[in-house]
Amino acid sequence: MPAPAISPEELRLRRELAAVYRLVAHFRMTDLIFTHISVRLPGPEHHFLINPYGLLFEEISASNLVKIDLSSNPVEQTPHPVNPAGFVIHSAIHAARPDAQCVLHTHTKAGCAVAAQEEGLLPLNQISMEFYGRLGYHAYEGVALNLAEQRRLVADLGGHPAMILRNHGLLTVGETPAQAFLRMYYLDKACEIQTAATAGGTKIVLPAPETCELTARQLAGEDDSSDLQDDKAYDLAWSALLRLVERIAPDYAD
Repeated sequence: MPAPAISPEELRLRRELAAVYRLVAHFRMTDLIFTHISVRLPGPEHHFLINPYGLLFEEISASNLVKIDLSSNPVEQTPHPVNPAGFVIHSAIHAARPDAQCVLHTHTKAGCAVAAQEEGLLPLNQISMEFYGRLGYHAYEGVALNLAEQRRLVADLGGHPAMILRNHGLLTVGETPAQAFLRMYYLDKACEIQTAATAGGTKIVLPAPETCELTARQLAGEDDSSDLQDDKAYDLAWSALLRLVERIAPDYAD
């Protein structure tokens, strides 16, 4: 039986998601075959693309991504399994947040370290301030195998673009895979800064809350009080990242 035809929009999303998987691998944000990045496909069917369970992120390409439904069941023939525990988190957020077209979850060293710190993410740096007042927290309930946890996950994320899963890791959402990746890149970088700044036990300096909030608005493109605006930064950064993927992993689009 021939494979179902893929629409131009699905092919575009497959390639963009595969690029994100390769970038997560390149920037060493992986946990072997574990963690996930999912993207919702257009249409009323609530179908999603996710990684084949068992492949390293550096092995993922546009063609081997698995198409699944909200219950993590494959909707097309595939030789690859799907990790049901991973999609417990993703499916809840996709279902609750129409803007969360892409959900990205990691277990990085810095992210897990800050997830274990009582104060959570501190506004230690301009990078950290992107998430000031815009970060949810979810208490650890064990490996995500229980569907009852979904309601609490969604409530704790609220309308935020990112969340720290206590004693677990980091999560970002985006209207596109590119947006979810760039948020994760900087959330993880913020955690790296925090673990480095607090490692020596010296006193740290925190900016005034109003400065943190201003910076968050500026970085989110929500501020109209500054003299200058930069509305091209993330698009330019994503274009640069795509050029990187083309150089280091040109087979991502296959």
